[in-house]
Amino acid sequence: MTSDTMMAIVTEGVGDYDQLVHREVPRPDPGPGEVLLRVLAAGVNNTEINTRVGWYSASVTTGTEDTSSGAEESASRTDGGWNAATPFPLIQGADCCGRVVAVGPDGDEGLVDARVLVRACMRTNGFDPAGPGAETSDVMETRWLGSDFDGAFAQFVVVPAGEVFTVDCDWTDAELATIPCAYGTAENMVQRAGVHSGSTVLVPGASGGVGSALVQLLKRRGATVIGIASEAKHERVLALGTDRVLGRDADVVKALGQQSVDVVIDNVAGAGFPAMLMVLRRGGIYVSSGAIGGPAVDLDLRTMYLSDLTLIGCTAWDEPVFASVIDAIESGEIRPLLEKTFPLEEIADAQREFLTKGHVGKFALIPAP
Repeated sequence: MTSDTMMAIVTEGVGDYDQLVHREVPRPDPGPGEVLLRVLAAGVNNTEINTRVGWYSASVTTGTEDTSSGAEESASRTDGGWNAATPFPLIQGADCCGRVVAVGPDGDEGLVDARVLVRACMRTNGFDPAGPGAETSDVMETRWLGSDFDGAFAQFVVVPAGEVFTVDCDWTDAELATIPCAYGTAENMVQRAGVHSGSTVLVPGASGGVGSALVQLLKRRGATVIGIASEAKHERVLALGTDRVLGRDADVVKALGQQSVDVVIDNVAGAGFPAMLMVLRRGGIYVSSGAIGGPAVDLDLRTMYLSDLTLIGCTAWDEPVFASVIDAIESGEIRPLLEKTFPLEEIADAQREFLTKGHVGKFALIPAP
């Protein structure tokens, strides 16, 4: 390897773990308005697995775990990326903790040597997602690190200078790498739902990366939080501040009662979706940015309209979201949930273990220095 190259995990296409190739590639150079980062640590997320197996394809109706195997079938899902077709070969990795090693022409040299987090959801226009009554043209266009262009599963990555955020804290690099995707996604949903002190919020999948982030960010606002998680994880989920935890197989309506919560923030979906709407109070809000339990759900429109429910889909992050997450780190209001680290070249082992769902929080990959 020379000074002009680096080692990276290149996802060659849709398929099984053999699509993850650890090889030498050209090291990128920062252009105007960009910075070059040495990747210190990169988080592991559902979305990288989903993209590799083509889970976002309209032909897929099962959950992430059911779709993660079957290389021959997944290879046919050419529309399986976030924006139809993923630009393979691609260096994935949405979560990046890095150190600035160079800036583009006329860039701010003061950024060099700063340890930063990268905002994974990047704006391409000046608008935020549309609120009630907004024009369709006001919806923000976004580009995602590691999905629309090369990401953090490498020794170096180039990103826009405006998308790096310095963080004043004593966390390790790997701990910081657990933050961007999970906590940015969680904070976006919390803000969109208008959660406040006094809100009662139900969080299915409370032990996962986004779920455990939600618990902390909801308690930051003074909400009452009810989590759903496997019984083996209840103690750890309660330790995050959850007020009550139900088992994964619990009858949610029987346990909580109909019209008993103000907000449901649900990245599980699947067969449990109808119960999520039944426990919402009149005028309640259901928010989702994922469907690891399955994207095809049964929706009785009468449940929705007779109770004046609002259903919100969240992908693009509102402008204040990531800055709010950084503030929460620096003020000590949240803490990292790093379950385990792996060398970058062991990404396949990391994803296999990730899919067993035996962990609480996140895994991180560490590139060679």
